[in-house]
Amino acid sequence: MIEVFIFFLHILAALYAFTRAWQDNHVKEGMLAVALIGLVFAIGWSITGTVAHLIMPGGTGVVWFTADTLSLVLLFIPEVLLFRVFFLQRESRRVA
Repeated sequence: MIEVFIFFLHILAALYAFTRAWQDNHVKEGMLAVALIGLVFAIGWSITGTVAHLIMPGGTGVVWFTADTLSLVLLFIPEVLLFRVFFLQRESRRVA
């Protein structure tokens, strides 16, 4: 269930980034924003998946928190920072 929630947050972030970039510039910028989020997600999940399987090699024995869940939680932290830098602080950069 945690994985579904994190995937849902990624879908919402991609929709927000697309809409924001599309309204500020053009549709191409919106597609580039979605591509950036997808690329960071794919590369980041493969890296954090390796780290998570090193931390939890045999698993925890719990169904709701597996190594894949840990990798998504580990990935979520830098993605939030990246999202803030690229998509949420755009107004302050535009005004200055």
